[in-house]
Amino acid sequence: MKLGFTLSNRGVLFGATTAAEMLDLAEIVDVSGRFQSVWVGDSLFGKPRMEAIVLLAGIAGRTKTVRLGPACMASFTLRDPAQLAYQWASLDLLAEGRSVMVACTGIVEQRGLQVEAATYNVTNKDRVERLTEWITILKLLWTEDNASFEGKHYRFENLTIEPKPAAKPRPPIWIANNARGDRELIRRTHRRVVRHADGWQTAIFDPDDLAWRLNDVREQAVEHGRNPLEIETHLYHNININENREAALAESKRFLDEYYMTEFTLERLEGWVATGSPEQCIAHLKVFERIGFDEVTLRITSWDQRGQLDRLIAEVAPHFEPARAEGARVTTR
Repeated sequence: MKLGFTLSNRGVLFGATTAAEMLDLAEIVDVSGRFQSVWVGDSLFGKPRMEAIVLLAGIAGRTKTVRLGPACMASFTLRDPAQLAYQWASLDLLAEGRSVMVACTGIVEQRGLQVEAATYNVTNKDRVERLTEWITILKLLWTEDNASFEGKHYRFENLTIEPKPAAKPRPPIWIANNARGDRELIRRTHRRVVRHADGWQTAIFDPDDLAWRLNDVREQAVEHGRNPLEIETHLYHNININENREAALAESKRFLDEYYMTEFTLERLEGWVATGSPEQCIAHLKVFERIGFDEVTLRITSWDQRGQLDRLIAEVAPHFEPARAEGARVTTR
């Protein structure tokens, strides 16, 4: 299992980081050779932050090998897909083919969800339908000239996006989901991954639940005639390294409560954040390696982003697979 690093671009609103520091951290991660990727968060009115594509463009100019993407792009179904295809093609050129688009519906319980729905006149059903429609549009516009499309929510004729992305045939597109409820509902979200995406990302943290979901994605891939190894599997997680584990949990709670404007329980903290000494954090993360994830990306739940990153590089990352010297694996469908 490889490691990725997630920047806290919402943290600029509550003093956890700055724009300049995030660029510095991305460069440190890239030079270290210990990480396969750098990610940023994305939201419009749900959880405001530095805008994802702008920040990724800045990171592209400071890095050479790591993959770059949003984890996940919660605004995906709110954005104009033709404009998004154009913006992302330019971003991929800046990143020299290292970008990964991670699409999701953005349907999460938060105060801003209603504001987004009213502002963009979209229902949750619209978001679900737009997800695969927008993915189809991106694939089309990144690979064809004079393209035409007619869907339920969007249509165009003889449209060409120039310049095209650097990645060939196109940048990979993943789908992120954390569906709750009955298993058939969850299996439907996995089916969308298998039918439309090059990878699957989730923030679920219960090991038994994760193992079932991962196995279901791979079984459905086989059922649909795909090699399951072609679908990258990616876990969104957190870390706070501190020999005083109670202090690590307390700081993580303050950080995540502020970040998500909610109250995190101890059970949720212990499941979603690797906390404690380096040895305790390594043991926590090795569970996901044994389950079979390709990569886990780590966000630091601390106000000491630089100090924590130094420890992550020196004391935790060496216990996982290093990044490929030649850069990212790119698989597209």
